[in-house]
Amino acid sequence: MAELENMHDNEIKKSHLPSDLDLRVKTLETLLTEKGLIDPETLDALVDTYENKIGPRNGAKVVARAWVDETFKLLIKENCSKVIKEEFGFKGRQGEHIIAVENTPKIHNVVVCTLCSCYPWTVLGLPPTWYKSAPYRARIVQEPRSVLAEFGTIIPKEKEIRVWDSTSELRYLVIPQRPLGTDDWTEDKLASLVSRNAMIGVSLAEEPPL
Repeated sequence: MAELENMHDNEIKKSHLPSDLDLRVKTLETLLTEKGLIDPETLDALVDTYENKIGPRNGAKVVARAWVDETFKLLIKENCSKVIKEEFGFKGRQGEHIIAVENTPKIHNVVVCTLCSCYPWTVLGLPPTWYKSAPYRARIVQEPRSVLAEFGTIIPKEKEIRVWDSTSELRYLVIPQRPLGTDDWTEDKLASLVSRNAMIGVSLAEEPPL
């Protein structure tokens, strides 16, 4: 396990190497900051909010509803974008064509974009750095079980792993398995167990506290 964690840490470090686009954005940010047009701390706070709070909380609400409403779950597996727009008002860029895929006792789903970083912003917020990295995009397709293990997610050998490749035309939302011991929980309480990583498929839903 330690070796896998080290490998994951090394790949995260590699993913932090700036691309040409990242360098251009950083240069533009520096110039705007020097001219007093933006506040870096405010910008960082906005990015954090959309990456880790607002966006993923939208998706968590969708998953929680799917856990308690079988009809809703079937509908979002057919056309997630249409249903969540009607039910929650969630709409926007990169949220036009989303399909929900469900984890079951026999199947574990995980999402990637092998060509770039297509991602359902409407329900997950901004994509994490590792999702956009070349190592993740290549390895999750070739050796998904090993990559998931590096995230701390151990999938039994008897369970099938399905890797879904997002495109500009179609994006995916993973519905993780509902944790045991939550039969009497409300949707809001259930949503607290759903992380961004669980909706990408690299993690499982959190277990309820004892």
